[in-house]
Amino acid sequence: MCIFVRVEAELKVIFFFAYSFPLLYFCGGQQPLIERNMETNQQTIQQVDRALERTISKFPPANEPAACTDIHLKVSAESGELLSFDDDGTELNRAVITAWIDNKDEDFFDRITALLRRRLQTMSKRIDRMGIVKPFSITLEDDENETTTELYLADDDTVIIGESLMEGLGDDLDKFLEQLMKD
Repeated sequence: MCIFVRVEAELKVIFFFAYSFPLLYFCGGQQPLIERNMETNQQTIQQVDRALERTISKFPPANEPAACTDIHLKVSAESGELLSFDDDGTELNRAVITAWIDNKDEDFFDRITALLRRRLQTMSKRIDRMGIVKPFSITLEDDENETTTELYLADDDTVIIGESLMEGLGDDLDKFLEQLMKD
């Protein structure tokens, strides 16, 4: 769907709605002046939440928790799928997020990582009660099943959400070791 609105002083406002990602263009004459992706829409958030909830529901609170150590998530920019797997590679859930289908954005996986972290943070109480032996983590994997990002880490006494708390630790340790070797 495309809606054109003409505003005086040669400024046009054009809204494009494709795959539920609204794009806003401000055009003076023929050339775009500003192009901006708006925030992730409500439908996308609901689809992601439903997919994550289905995965969480596979591990209800139990007296004898499952011996699973990680939940692995995979995202496909081609098919728009959000898949979840256990440690053994058994598929727990598969959902299509319509806004992600055929996404060619260079920062797609960065935006998806941020979105998944935000959504997991809102579900943290349910995640902490999952019937999984702690510690466990929820990770994002690439097509080769390699972990690219740790999205959520839960321990009995500690829950870490977001970027690794040890970011830059390697550099600090290298500097420390270098300083020790000089002395």
